[in-house]
Amino acid sequence: MKTKNLYLAAVAIGFFAMTSCKSTKTEEAKDETVAVVTVVQGPNIVGVAAGNENFSTLVAAVKAADLVETLSSEGPFTVFAPTNAAFAKLPEGTVASLLEPANKGTLTGILTHHVVAGKFDAAAVIAAIKANEGAFKVTTVQGGTLVASLDGANVILTDENGNVATVVIADVAASNGVIHAIDSVVMPK
Repeated sequence: MKTKNLYLAAVAIGFFAMTSCKSTKTEEAKDETVAVVTVVQGPNIVGVAAGNENFSTLVAAVKAADLVETLSSEGPFTVFAPTNAAFAKLPEGTVASLLEPANKGTLTGILTHHVVAGKFDAAAVIAAIKANEGAFKVTTVQGGTLVASLDGANVILTDENGNVATVVIADVAASNGVIHAIDSVVMPK
């Protein structure tokens, strides 16, 4: 609410400043730099994921890996977020094992393999795939590589081990980036 009030105050001040200028000041105003204030409202990546029951396993994993603060920071980030169904495809006991404190490093590596620095919406990903002869390599925050390609109209991610995930929901907006839900967990090498 405080951010909204600041935004409204900035808009009101800007409006009154513009409308109160006399016509003799018009030439001077053309050479001045105009400051633009952009206020992004809404939840960050962690907040968006926490608000969607399809990401409850991912949220539990992010908490166990102590990545809440990182993924709540300014970013921007693009997160290829495995759904609960994606985690359920892993061998039985894998998720429970990864959530144990002793496996925090492994879990952190897996989760950060799903994160790319920068904000890449679906249109940008598709354009990059097409501009790179059908296969666009992206480096993850973990340091590994994912290859984005198209299967018909679907964006497919292939990890360095040959595992494949399909983007099932694209362009879930967050204040610090964008989330693309995927149907499988991709793994680092």
